[in-house]
Amino acid sequence: MSTRFYPLYQRGNPQLRIFLPNFWIKLIAPEEKQLPNIVQFHCSMQMTKHDIKNYLEKIYNVNVIHVRTRIVMGEFIKDKLQGSIIKEDDRKIAYVILPKDQSFVFPSLFKDVKEEIDKDTLKSAKKEMQSYIESNKAPGVPTWFKF
Repeated sequence: MSTRFYPLYQRGNPQLRIFLPNFWIKLIAPEEKQLPNIVQFHCSMQMTKHDIKNYLEKIYNVNVIHVRTRIVMGEFIKDKLQGSIIKEDDRKIAYVILPKDQSFVFPSLFKDVKEEIDKDTLKSAKKEMQSYIESNKAPGVPTWFKF
């Protein structure tokens, strides 16, 4: 299903026609813990369960057992400047169930790495900052005013 309009075919004016659907699908991390064979997607509101299943099977060659969808209401937000109330768009969430022998683990994109900062480097950076502030001080003017 597409909402794009294509020009009508005119005799003697052959044109290349490409079907560009408005469907899209995005993998999202589950909020709650799920079984390893369940994958969660955020998809366009026009997609049906059959569209999602065909999309994953034909394009990505993923075996799909079952698809469940739900629509999440957008939140109401009060604009701080104008005081008006704005509603976010509704979203469709699809839960795709894979065969039992397949599992999907959402990759950890950001590792919890605590980098050790060299203490000598930190001390030298503090000294450079202090010398910069001292050299640029104006008499009787607070330091925050200059920056």
